[in-house]
Amino acid sequence: MKRMMIAGNWKMHLNVHEGSVLVKRLNDHIIPHHSVEVVLAPSLVSLQPISQELDHRKFRLAAQNAFYKDEGAYTGEVSFTMLRDLVHYVIVGHSERRIYFNETLETVRDKVQAAVRNELTPILCVGETKQERAANETRRVVHDQVTTALANLTAEEVENMVIAYEPIWAISTFGGEISKPDDIQKVLELIRSCIGELYGDQAAKQVRLLYGGSINADTAAGYLALPDCDGALVGGKSLNYHQFSDIVEKAYHLQSSQRRTRGQDRKTEEN
Repeated sequence: MKRMMIAGNWKMHLNVHEGSVLVKRLNDHIIPHHSVEVVLAPSLVSLQPISQELDHRKFRLAAQNAFYKDEGAYTGEVSFTMLRDLVHYVIVGHSERRIYFNETLETVRDKVQAAVRNELTPILCVGETKQERAANETRRVVHDQVTTALANLTAEEVENMVIAYEPIWAISTFGGEISKPDDIQKVLELIRSCIGELYGDQAAKQVRLLYGGSINADTAAGYLALPDCDGALVGGKSLNYHQFSDIVEKAYHLQSSQRRTRGQDRKTEEN
């Protein structure tokens, strides 16, 4: 089984001291499990100090954004190259980057390629707006976002990626409608199908798909149990150590239950 990922996107919250306090509380409350990878995405200014105090046996770090050029006269930007020694992952194409900073399909594509070029794993975010959903354009929008972002990558590179489906209409910042697990599963199936058509069954099977849409400790299990869901990208609730640690535990118990079920199925087949 693939290792489930629970990633916390802190967005533009917490200064260095506050981030350090949250890390300490998470460290006290989260038990490391081999089957669950826990990723924290603090603000850029907090990455360096948090990387020095983080228990790397429990947590991995992600950056929330980076610029697609490796170096140059781009005042105020930080490149993927600069992040190589700090993080394992970089969030790319988050809905807030697309909406507030006008990141285009091509910009997201260039960032994905820059991440892979610098041996960092992109957590690619895709998802449709409320208007696009109402117009029955979900499949087109998600298909275009996925296929454009992955252009020029090899099957092996895609296989090692993470893709988070975050329907914009389900995010609290943009209305926060409650999403039904069955509807989420259909889009996750679509994403995996797109990858299979372009890069083959192996890449489609191995790529990890996350759900991110105002997920919390009460709703997490319903999404994490979906056949094509390999984890969650948690927003606001990642700032609450009780909520976030509960989501991690739910992921672990779900993985353990699935492993036992598969083990029993194998024994039944052998007999």
